[in-house]
Amino acid sequence: MKNYIAIGKLAAVFGVNGEMVLRHNLGKKTGFRGLEVIFIEEFTDSFLPYFIEAAKIKSETEVLVKIEGVNNREEALKLLQKQVWLLEEDFKKYAAKDAPISLLGFHVINQKEDIGEVAEVIEQPMQVLLKLFYKEKEVLIPLNEQTLDKVDKRNRKVHVNLPDGLLEIYQ
Repeated sequence: MKNYIAIGKLAAVFGVNGEMVLRHNLGKKTGFRGLEVIFIEEFTDSFLPYFIEAAKIKSETEVLVKIEGVNNREEALKLLQKQVWLLEEDFKKYAAKDAPISLLGFHVINQKEDIGEVAEVIEQPMQVLLKLFYKEKEVLIPLNEQTLDKVDKRNRKVHVNLPDGLLEIYQ
């Protein structure tokens, strides 16, 4: 099975020719040079490929994309607010190494205990939340100056020091 990674969503229609604004969390400007396909999750775990005709940088976190077969505003409107996914290999090419989203798949270590693998990274204005499953329950771990000890990229681990009782509230 292929691994897909959510990078953002189609946020707006641009113009009348079917171009859309893709708002992403890749941590750097990108025009997706060389990328042929993005995926949109139509149903749970059902990723449909959409082939890119053209893409150009709009800002640090936005790219204008033109998708094959989407040729007018009405067709583009049907895809708005949909999550966009990349294959894991493509994600590694386009994501900044220091972007929070690059922590996907890392293991979170709290006081020498492995509490789980990062399933999702949620970026908020004041902090980053790591979603993982601890004892079969969904847990949100805040990453900020108080909780983050270090990130070990070589061993793919995030070392944290969580406040007493934080994990217990999820049980």
